Amino acid sequence: MVAIIVVNECVGCGTCINECPAEAIVLNGENIAIVHAEDCLDCGACIDVCPTDAISLE
Repeated sequence: MVAIIVVNECVGCGTCINECPAEAIVLNGENIAIVHAEDCLDCGACIDVCPTDAISLE
């Protein structure tokens, strides 16, 4: 499994980036969070802190 971000739900707040222990999430040039799947630990920490529920594990 890997964290998946729903682009039209992400507001670019960066909360998930600060919470990710693997540093697998970055903001792209449009301030939308992007997950580097190869680095994702499938821990779900980002899901718990996302204020818009834009992240799920798939």
